[in-house]
Amino acid sequence: MGSNICARWQWNSDLPRIIFKVAGGIEVPVDVKVGTSVLEAAWNNNIDIEGACEGAMACSTCHVILGEKDFDKLGVPSEEEEDLLDLAWGVRPTSRLGCQIIVTDALDGTMFLLPASTNNQM
Repeated sequence: MGSNICARWQWNSDLPRIIFKVAGGIEVPVDVKVGTSVLEAAWNNNIDIEGACEGAMACSTCHVILGEKDFDKLGVPSEEEEDLLDLAWGVRPTSRLGCQIIVTDALDGTMFLLPASTNNQM
């Protein structure tokens, strides 16, 4: 087996492809239907992300970190989202909640880093 994890994945070129960077720095690219939240995309592809409130924006366990360039593709987070991010473990200036990011064609190629831990306040 080769060292390139991407060789295992089949692509659907009609869908935006986002990349989850998980434990150990492994990059897992997934094709996602437009209109799906990043949290749902992770769940649908067996990516280890909690989402304790099931996407109701009542926790911070779907915290993801984006690169600055990718972060700028998103709209401004709501005050409620920012308040929840204050509770997240390892928050950075480019942190967002995965339940609040809806996949669009503009997010094709975007990488989402999953923090090593979460704070479950529920």
